[in-house]
Amino acid sequence: MLRSLVLVACLLALPHPAAAHVTGVASGFGAGFLHPLLGPDHLVAMVAVGLWGAQLGAPAIWVLPVAFPLVMAAGGVIGVSGADIPYPEQMIALSGLALGLMVAFRVRIAFWAAAAVVAVFALFHGYSHGREMPQAADAATFAIGFVVATGLLHLLGIGIGAADRSAAGKLAIRGLGAAIAAVGCFFVASTFGIAA
Repeated sequence: MLRSLVLVACLLALPHPAAAHVTGVASGFGAGFLHPLLGPDHLVAMVAVGLWGAQLGAPAIWVLPVAFPLVMAAGGVIGVSGADIPYPEQMIALSGLALGLMVAFRVRIAFWAAAAVVAVFALFHGYSHGREMPQAADAATFAIGFVVATGLLHLLGIGIGAADRSAAGKLAIRGLGAAIAAVGCFFVASTFGIAA
């Protein structure tokens, strides 16, 4: 557990862009796999989904991390189709803040409501990448890499969330949720032009 927390803390400390989401040419499985791992906006949201699912317990512990990539894929299809969904960058930025707060405050809501929250954010994450995929040399393998990395980040969150059984673990997870929310807050401020 300590190793996982140190890994996440180190990843959160990596330099990050001023905007919540970086666009660019996507090509292949490797680029798709690395994007969620190197994009702090995605990293924090994906880990938070696993953490929150672990806090909520069954069935959320497994359904939320499975639903996220599925809805994300649907959002990707919408993005590739050229349809316009307003405020994708703002919603991606908000996802880290909101999901981090859910973990930090151990928010317990009905399963369907938790699934809806996760699905909304997943839609915007997928949509944004769908908009980029027409530029990609190999959009299909990029998407596969992205979904695989997303699933692994969810599993990391679930793994860390296993510490939720002890008082110290609960406190550490809530602290990690607060750190995720702080990173999300930075992205929200940057996206809305509030940060310097």
